[in-house]
Amino acid sequence: MNIGFGVCGSFCTFSKMFPAMEALAREHKLTPIFSNSAYTIDSRFGTAEAHIARAKEICGTEVLHTISQVEPIGPKKLLDLLVIAPCTGNTLAKLRCGIADGPVTMAAKSHLRNGRPVVVAISTNDGLAGAAENIGRLLNRKHYYFVPFGQDHPQGKPTSLVADFERIPETVEAALSGIQVQPLLL
Repeated sequence: MNIGFGVCGSFCTFSKMFPAMEALAREHKLTPIFSNSAYTIDSRFGTAEAHIARAKEICGTEVLHTISQVEPIGPKKLLDLLVIAPCTGNTLAKLRCGIADGPVTMAAKSHLRNGRPVVVAISTNDGLAGAAENIGRLLNRKHYYFVPFGQDHPQGKPTSLVADFERIPETVEAALSGIQVQPLLL
């Protein structure tokens, strides 16, 4: 299977995302795709350069990071499935509205033209606030599958949601069969 792995800028989840990427890379050919933020921002969770190098090492290929690099994904039918992990609230909103203004959202738009699955592993501080409507809309849209998610810190961040990144491989396998992993809420 050819799987695209879109990475957005929820840097605090990168320590969970990379093991999931490694697990998928053992079974599938992965193409890493980084959002503008993931490709350029250094944070307290590591440098962009280090994250790019790790993705390149895991996947064995260059990281795609421009709209022009990912646009052929749909027309050339390059992917069987696209994972977006972490998927930020900003990216959720863009996916819901069909906005393709960056590498990950363009990859999704291009990939969806073929009616193939997109697996979303959310990580957003406003999942039970501003992003809730976007999650609901995408749950009702064909070809979107969510990695099971829940509140990551109910007392300190009561509206924050994060996916169980260890369940990405399970969700990918189910999505390839057109099935949403259950239970969805943790």
